[in-house]
Amino acid sequence: MTSDLIAVVVDDELPAREELCFLLGQIGGVSVAAQADNGVAALSIIDDVAPQVVFLDVQMPGLSGFEVARLLIDKPSPPHVVFVTAYDQYAIDAFEVNAVDYLLKPVEQARLEQAIQRVRHRRALDQPRDDRIERIVRMMAERQNRREQLALKVGDRVLLVQAEDVIYASVDGDTIQIATAQLAGTSNYRTLDELQARLDPEVFWRVHRSHMVNINKIKEIVPWFSRNYMLRMKDGKATEIPVSRSQTKRLRDYLKL
Repeated sequence: MTSDLIAVVVDDELPAREELCFLLGQIGGVSVAAQADNGVAALSIIDDVAPQVVFLDVQMPGLSGFEVARLLIDKPSPPHVVFVTAYDQYAIDAFEVNAVDYLLKPVEQARLEQAIQRVRHRRALDQPRDDRIERIVRMMAERQNRREQLALKVGDRVLLVQAEDVIYASVDGDTIQIATAQLAGTSNYRTLDELQARLDPEVFWRVHRSHMVNINKIKEIVPWFSRNYMLRMKDGKATEIPVSRSQTKRLRDYLKL
């Protein structure tokens, strides 16, 4: 006889937790041992209960579901994870979360049963870990840690700008200067390292010790001495940003120069 799957349900909304627990109760051989309403509590409960499967809401205050899953991955015997998300189907496809188990809210009984079957199958094959899960979870945890908006101080005002609209950021004395197509001001970040850690590394390149650029906002590449380059940016002043020798090769490879 197949032993019960021990489950933990994590969601910051009580009605959603109760609904999922009710649906799991309709499936034979599944026992919900505990619930948690946030990621920090979930980690503690999971340590105590040692479940075989955890149902994780993606969007929660504090630690997101992806961040909790990333921390679980590092454990010696991590439980299987089923994400529960309100994302639209197209968003799930875009993030490749369909490569692992997920449930779309509102949860359907048939889809939940399918997820349980997948967990049982992996357990039968003795596959407690899945490299795809690790890659996707780490990617999504990093993505959620990035800033979609940045605060920009312009005179006495603090304006919010979309990160993708930033053209470049440069060190100027003790401040970080940021430019968009319409605005120029200072960042509340103290160093370029701090700012860079909150932006997409595939888009924002540290082309010089004192300069970071949005690779999609380069207007012109100007040859410079010693086979180096200056980048003429798409801001109103067509600001020129130097490329360090160490970053020149990366630029050449990326743009096939």
